[in-house]
Amino acid sequence: MSTTKKVAVSAIAVALGVSTLAACGESKDSATDSGPKSKTVTLVSHDSFVASPAVLKQFTKETGYTVKVLQSGDAGAALNKEILTKGSPQGDVFFGVDNTLLSRALDNDLFTPYEAKGLDQVPDEVQLDKDKHRVTPVDTGDICVNYDKKYFADKKLAPPQSFDDLIKPEYKNLLVTENAATSSPGLGFLLGSIGKYGEDGWQDYWKKLKSNGVKVVDSWEQAYNNEFSGSAGGKKAKADRPLVVSYASSPPAEVVFAKPQPTEAPTGVATGTCFRQTEFAGLLSGAKNEEGGKALLDFMISKQFQEDMPLNMFVYPVIKGAKLPEAFTKFGAVVDKPETVAPDKIAKNREQWVQSWSSLVVK
Repeated sequence: MSTTKKVAVSAIAVALGVSTLAACGESKDSATDSGPKSKTVTLVSHDSFVASPAVLKQFTKETGYTVKVLQSGDAGAALNKEILTKGSPQGDVFFGVDNTLLSRALDNDLFTPYEAKGLDQVPDEVQLDKDKHRVTPVDTGDICVNYDKKYFADKKLAPPQSFDDLIKPEYKNLLVTENAATSSPGLGFLLGSIGKYGEDGWQDYWKKLKSNGVKVVDSWEQAYNNEFSGSAGGKKAKADRPLVVSYASSPPAEVVFAKPQPTEAPTGVATGTCFRQTEFAGLLSGAKNEEGGKALLDFMISKQFQEDMPLNMFVYPVIKGAKLPEAFTKFGAVVDKPETVAPDKIAKNREQWVQSWSSLVVK
């Protein structure tokens, strides 16, 4: 989600030969000259969007439309660009706005309402704009603390499993997290603590976490690949933090990209530290190819596309009955009770929460 899986996604893209600017081949139509009669539909996304070429070719076969992917940075940056070009968008469909930023997109009237075909197969709890259908849920993921199994085994120390555990003295100076003001998982972890301790208790929790030596860095890439001792990148960097804020789907990625692949994931997930994230796609207001955009939204919640996502973007499908790959069922963590915060509450308080967090933890 956003750039948190950029390293994994980039590796997949290279392996599959997918361009970071376009997918499913070249087209004579450009992103700017697509229109109602155009056979190109342009998907604007964050940098972590990847789909298998075969799946996108199947979309072309079924609809006649070729997908052109325009990547626009991380989720926040991509959304900001669309807000700045509102009414004259860069493409037809936007993918990648999540529940932490959804209110910004909806308040700026970025999307034309459309009820995608197959939406009846998507659970109500992830349809956060169900009455108006301005956005369509596409995937979910859980932001959670990951731990380095070897470190804790060597120390004969049980890894933490909850928010409460992280402030215990035995885990002092072990956790690295991302800046909530600059990073999607950092913001998700902050929201998870607010969901857990409430608006009156989260600041006291972070004071304790700071006293217990939490380290804050700007990005997921830095936290996971440079600071976290359990990741492949962290091992190369000789990182010394065995706890990191990442995703419940990070352990499968550590297995899939390892050569040779291990029989057990080197990292685990503290399932009591998770915040549920949902990503959406929407038909951009002013889209030049509305019909192509509607067809793409239908396709994005089709079984074929949904079952293609996990090993491409390391996220979970939203439709009922979609099968997960073995890497997810074998190495991924099941999060039964993730923390959540209502979108309207996030919309009302997000900026204030981030400012308070920054003053408390960073400054």
